Amino acid sequence: MKMKYLTILLGLLLLGGCSAGEADTSDSGTDIDSLRQELADVLNSSSDSKYPANPNEDLTFDKDNLQEIYLAGGCFWGVEAYMERVYGVYDVTSGYANGTTENPTYNEVITGKTGHAETVHIQFDPERTDVETILDHFFMIIDPTSLNKQGNDRGTQYRTGVFYSDPAQKAIIDEKIAKEQVEYKKEIVTEVEPMTSYTLAEEEHQDYLEKNPNGYCHVEFDTLEDQEIPSVIDAAAYPKPSDQELKEKLTKAQYQVTQGDETEAAFSNEYWDTFEDGIYIDVATGEPLFSSADKYDSQCGWPSFTKPIIPEVVTEHKDKSFNMVRIEVRSRAGDSHLGHVFPDGPKDKGGLRYCINSTAIDFIPLDEMEDKGYGYLTGYVK
Repeated sequence: MKMKYLTILLGLLLLGGCSAGEADTSDSGTDIDSLRQELADVLNSSSDSKYPANPNEDLTFDKDNLQEIYLAGGCFWGVEAYMERVYGVYDVTSGYANGTTENPTYNEVITGKTGHAETVHIQFDPERTDVETILDHFFMIIDPTSLNKQGNDRGTQYRTGVFYSDPAQKAIIDEKIAKEQVEYKKEIVTEVEPMTSYTLAEEEHQDYLEKNPNGYCHVEFDTLEDQEIPSVIDAAAYPKPSDQELKEKLTKAQYQVTQGDETEAAFSNEYWDTFEDGIYIDVATGEPLFSSADKYDSQCGWPSFTKPIIPEVVTEHKDKSFNMVRIEVRSRAGDSHLGHVFPDGPKDKGGLRYCINSTAIDFIPLDEMEDKGYGYLTGYVK
């Protein structure tokens, strides 16, 4: 094992991995990314994928308010993988649509004799996205002027189409097609039809590219980088008080930990062994940071979480104190020192352990969240 890895592992062992000292917070960005990867590699917890992460994983959805649309864009493997990463999309399945036979199988559809198109069924939250936005993404990944072929695939089963179950969507679809036509010299051949039949494809075709990362895909994922994804938690709603205000607001211990990067004692702090339902907020600003749903007993003597409520509420910085290399965790809005993150957490929850000082956080019980302005986050606790 290389010496730098031994140094990293030493940091994991010292005092259960939560001692802070004076951190060097000058490094960030790709430097932190590479450090996190090194830490993950040491414990074999790497989960690299050539496909971008799903921005909807941390969202809660009102399932009774979902809307739907069906899109045919060539091979459904890539279209499904792409669309499930569009912000606001709740679920995507692969299937066969608008054919002439009942209950078709994949082997029947690929002959081109059943009249079905490989299609994805998209359920989305109208509070977060809409038909127009979904169609914007759809037309980024297809050639709408290509008849019965996309990428390397040929046949009527690979034709493009927008199939709707809600007649009110047709006007929106037609308007989008008209706008797209201006961009092309050739005629757009994408079908716009009501959904007449949809058969769910076999299980092996659901989330195919997640199961087979090297599988063929004609879809490019680069355009997902341009998504405007609003944060569930608005940092501007939790401004950091002045240093004088913090000294008046916080206890001496809270100030020393959050502003002076110090560390409290293990096993004698307020929240290390509490597991009541609720959320944990930045003691300096009130910004929500962690949920009891992600808290677990790591036996290190400090509050431990597998993840923050959403990734954006914490920042990561290289900490080279005590001749070790570790990743310090600070709050986003308040820039408060919280603790450290290590890759020795529960494997089935992502493998991370956020080791946090109790003096850096306040606890809001679930039954008080609504009254204290955190009711919008109850879905992250229940």
